[in-house]
Amino acid sequence: MKGNTLRVGLTGTATTTVNAENTADRFDPGMVPAFATPMLISLMDNAAHEAVKHHLPEGYVSVGTRISISHIAATPQGMKVTARATLIEIYRNRLVFEAEAFDEVEKVGEGRLERFIVHRESFMKKLLGKVQGGKANS
Repeated sequence: MKGNTLRVGLTGTATTTVNAENTADRFDPGMVPAFATPMLISLMDNAAHEAVKHHLPEGYVSVGTRISISHIAATPQGMKVTARATLIEIYRNRLVFEAEAFDEVEKVGEGRLERFIVHRESFMKKLLGKVQGGKANS
């Protein structure tokens, strides 16, 4: 792909502060007021996106396709959580990342993520095709 500067070792980060909008009890009042696992997944995926977004050819983006993480420690409201994802493998249009997340005290998550490089316009055409009942699938 022309303009592609992808290379193993690229790293991206994403940070958030735990608040009432991203705790588990936001989803269900019976849950705990700690950083929710879906939000940790999102933060790690955003870090992977950040690692490669400026290294793709014009007109191409990466999309998340697989995530396997462990949420290993709870983070209370008010603390920052930072995720770091490192590109460890490139195979054709498949990108594999190792990710870790830390709050201000300890490691809170780790895992692997996959993203695929897609042509944005083609992807959007297929996506719009679903909205229009499959008419734009070709």
